[in-house]
Amino acid sequence: MSEFAPICIYLVISLLVSLILLGLPFPFASNSSTYPEKLSAYECGFDPFGDARSRFDIRFYLVSILFIIPDPEVTFSFPRAVPPNKIDPFGSWSMMAFLLILTIGSLYEWKRGASDRE
Repeated sequence: MSEFAPICIYLVISLLVSLILLGLPFPFASNSSTYPEKLSAYECGFDPFGDARSRFDIRFYLVSILFIIPDPEVTFSFPRAVPPNKIDPFGSWSMMAFLLILTIGSLYEWKRGASDRE
């Protein structure tokens, strides 16, 4: 049990620091609920209109996917920096399959016109 003592001490100290940092602003914070503008639904100056459950164009989702695709591609391409004689064939083929899936996704978005401007 003594080998876990540093971990327990670290957890207790980190918990105390996080609770202190979370609670520290409350005594210094002003009561912002006194301003009626802050309690309104929108701060842009007009009341909400329309239904919040309206349909969105598919391009909104395609553009978001277009920005998400390069992130895991870069992350999972790091094993390509390993010398070829240090990686087994399963690792190499799994990376190729992953890049193939990302390429298919990129081609799908390109075909659907996600990057086209109107």
